[in-house]
Amino acid sequence: MLKTRLTEMFGIAKPIVQGGMQWVGRAELVSAVSNAGGLGMLTALTQPDPDALAAEIARTRTMTDKPFGVNLTILPSINPPPYAEYRDVIIESGVKAVETVGGRIHDHVNAFNAAGVKVIHKCTSVRHALAAERMGADMISIDGFECAGHPGEDDIPGLVLIPAAADQLGIPIIASGGFADGRGLAAALALGAEGINMGTRFCVTEEAPLHRNFKEAMVDRAETETDLIFRSYRNTARVARNSISQEVLRLEREGAPFEDVAPLVKGLRGREGLETGDTEHGIWTAGTVIGLIHDIPTCQVLLDRIVADAHAIMSGRLAGMLNPEPA
Repeated sequence: MLKTRLTEMFGIAKPIVQGGMQWVGRAELVSAVSNAGGLGMLTALTQPDPDALAAEIARTRTMTDKPFGVNLTILPSINPPPYAEYRDVIIESGVKAVETVGGRIHDHVNAFNAAGVKVIHKCTSVRHALAAERMGADMISIDGFECAGHPGEDDIPGLVLIPAAADQLGIPIIASGGFADGRGLAAALALGAEGINMGTRFCVTEEAPLHRNFKEAMVDRAETETDLIFRSYRNTARVARNSISQEVLRLEREGAPFEDVAPLVKGLRGREGLETGDTEHGIWTAGTVIGLIHDIPTCQVLLDRIVADAHAIMSGRLAGMLNPEPA
């Protein structure tokens, strides 16, 4: 087993967190991750309203008695969802871990702190991580350029970003973006992290609630088969390459406003694809780590394998390189 500040803070057996993922972070996957010794994360905004989130938390508790958390993503919007109500449901439900994403989280962090809920804040830069630390976050999930979804605009990969964050932060960090196996976990620990956060890899498990076509597509793809869209709008997103992402890139090259792109990338269209199995219907997020994914295991098999491989690397291969000084 591996004991870190992550496992100690949340009372879990393995230093592995399942990141919050829209449409995917549901009870089936969350409970499977937690039962396997990691920290599963429900995605609050996957649920249509706060009452539905309360019901999903209750449903998760029927499937696991292990710790799990909830992701609450705070994004600017013309018609924002009732973030404070979702937050209150998390607190009132007794969940003790929350993953926050986005800006303007001060009031939410204060409320979570007051209720004894531990806050993991996801950041794509050290400066934002330091700001979250000052606001009262308990842990930072530092997200490198390799990640699925929004990697920020600095383009700093994990090999630099993780130790840079570890050097400057006083609170623990989790490494996120580009992790899929024991080699990644061992590397993250060596770089100063207390564990890893995985999104794309957990999508390619038996319990992940998305169509098998998407899982098989990620097994079949190489690390080169993602696209960075929305760069011209300063809202970069990494998605799996398909006809839709290529059309978005064409429109961006022509200087099209976001209004012309919006019908192609709307969330409902992406959700329809995930449910029907049509990988060309809309955009769908995937990290460059797809190049390291070669099977569709259960969460239990996956987490056991990652920890066993990391332990073997640290106690075997790396330890064997430490030759004693000659007498």
